Amino acid sequence: MQKNLLFISICLFFNISSLFAHDEPTPPWGFFGHKKINKLAIFTLPPDMINFYKNNIEYISSHAVDPDKRRYASKYEGIRHFIDLDQYGKPPFEDLPISWTEVIGKYSQLIIIDNKGDSIQLTDSKYYKQLKGSVFLFHPNIKKVFKVDTIKLKLQYFKHFVSEALVDQYYEDDWSLSIDSLQKLFNPYPLVATKCIVKDAFSEHGILPYFLPQIQNRLTQAFKDKDVSKILRLSAEIGHYIGDAHVPLHTTSNYNGQKTDQVGIHGFWESRLPELFADDTYDFFVGTATYMDNPNKQFWKMVLDSHSYVDSVLLIEKKLKERFPEDNQFCFDERLGTTVRTQCKEFAKAYHELLKGQVEDRMRSSVLDIGSAWYTAWVNAGQPDLNSLINQTTPISKEEEETENAFKKGQIIGRPEDH
Repeated sequence: MQKNLLFISICLFFNISSLFAHDEPTPPWGFFGHKKINKLAIFTLPPDMINFYKNNIEYISSHAVDPDKRRYASKYEGIRHFIDLDQYGKPPFEDLPISWTEVIGKYSQLIIIDNKGDSIQLTDSKYYKQLKGSVFLFHPNIKKVFKVDTIKLKLQYFKHFVSEALVDQYYEDDWSLSIDSLQKLFNPYPLVATKCIVKDAFSEHGILPYFLPQIQNRLTQAFKDKDVSKILRLSAEIGHYIGDAHVPLHTTSNYNGQKTDQVGIHGFWESRLPELFADDTYDFFVGTATYMDNPNKQFWKMVLDSHSYVDSVLLIEKKLKERFPEDNQFCFDERLGTTVRTQCKEFAKAYHELLKGQVEDRMRSSVLDIGSAWYTAWVNAGQPDLNSLINQTTPISKEEEETENAFKKGQIIGRPEDH
């Protein structure tokens, strides 16, 4: 009898523990959503492309989640998935440059180290003051205040920053400028400094719309080179980032409702709702892919459109919680083979109906925009014959193995969106 009681107690312990052991963050759009969107995008392609992509449909679908897995392996990955637009004022964010080099230049800090080893930030009030569009700098070497035109200063700063710091140093821990190049800003006065360093004050708030053109260009080059491995990998990955660009909560610093007492809404909107309703109720006949005359403009449109839904995503859920029975809001359910605490189906259905097709519309737009990005890269590459590449295989790279191993360890580097 005692043995039976002990056995029952152990079983109960492990069953109850399993309910909470797997209550972990859900990746953006959920693995379900990203895989489905990438797969559906293939069917928007023209005849000259679709056979190649259909032949690799399993790769395009399964590797749609690689960028999320890479967040467990690289500190540079997380910021590619979002942009906190509310950090830069209100729509249409006119003061936020859409050029990558200009935005990095505008929101980075320029610091010089003088010959005494002291650091002086060029935005430090003790070093300069702004006065009617001009900058007045005190030059400690000659004890004199002199005027530098603000516009000229910015243009020169961008020029030097782009040529010497941005291109080669973005993925390095420390950025620096040569004193000789910086001296051009201060001529004819000699600059009293031994070192100039640049500190990135922008990337921490996300770089999604700035990263999309970069990966689009890489995909175009892969088509030009007829490099099957890169074509497939970059196609799968740009699909992921475009999917993220269509998620409203990827465009706000209140990305998981943590500022409005709505923690968990991130996974609710982009994972729970698609998993419950996409297969049975969504219409994914979105038409054929179209050529993007200006991909950068289109990428920004995706993000700005998503941001326009942020208020409704948060407000509707908040009001629903106020009138919905609290004990019917969260339940335990099976998800991806494990038991998790998640929103009850009735509560999710009520939220889904109040959103009036919002999630479906964003997923449909994702599908069409991903197909259009692939098609645009192929056209810009000269429309190479993809049928000749169909039988080539795609081996697993060392980077993919390392990413998979890091993912299995389960520790995201950077901010987890569901916390």
